[in-house]
Amino acid sequence: MLDFCGDVLELELLGDDMVALRRVIDQHFAPSDAIISRGEIVVPTLFVSDMDSTMIGQECIDELADFAGLKPQIAAITERAMLGELDFESALRERVGLLAGLDEGAIRRCLDLRIRPNPGARALVETLKARGCRTVLVTGGFHHFADDVAGQIGFERVVGNRLEVVGGKLTGGLHGDICGSATKEAVLREELALLGEGAVSMGAGDGANDIPMLQAATYGIAYYAKPKARAAANGWVDRGDLTALLKLLDVPQSDWVAG
Repeated sequence: MLDFCGDVLELELLGDDMVALRRVIDQHFAPSDAIISRGEIVVPTLFVSDMDSTMIGQECIDELADFAGLKPQIAAITERAMLGELDFESALRERVGLLAGLDEGAIRRCLDLRIRPNPGARALVETLKARGCRTVLVTGGFHHFADDVAGQIGFERVVGNRLEVVGGKLTGGLHGDICGSATKEAVLREELALLGEGAVSMGAGDGANDIPMLQAATYGIAYYAKPKARAAANGWVDRGDLTALLKLLDVPQSDWVAG
């Protein structure tokens, strides 16, 4: 047991069958929070995270759709996309198209009334930063939301999609290229390259479009994730809040930066 936290168990095991190890952990410890690594687990030098249902507790487009009276229709598409049943880009364009004509002011109202960071989000990001970790928020959602969320939580860079607005109303379109699964992975690899040899990365997400990023990261963390994303990751949070990652990284609670 790690000294500072009696509910964290560190195991060093012979062998290399990580699939079998995951199965045993799930059989005997579920629900659990865990990181599985072939090397020593250390505080990462890069943290790249998804936003919706990871750093915040909501799916922004679903909440925004409620202001247009379309939440059930759009939320159903979101769920299927996150499960990996629909192509992310086409599903995103379809959902954004349904919002055509919505007043831009609905975004601010949605942010103020509906969007909240998940417990432990700010403590996690600020504590990692205090230990020299670069932090990036990368989302298949929108800068209209992500820029504000990043400011609340403390992320240093934001990558996302841009809603097209003309005359104070959403057109139903997007500006520029889609930020999806390929972009998330590319951002992680780009940031790693800038940090140089020996950099250690952690990625966090919950849905199918996070899978390439989770697989590319040293530690890929599935946060209360959909089955495909959880299966692709080598770490997960199924039990605690986001500060569970600090415990798993062996950061004493006395060193956490208050959220």
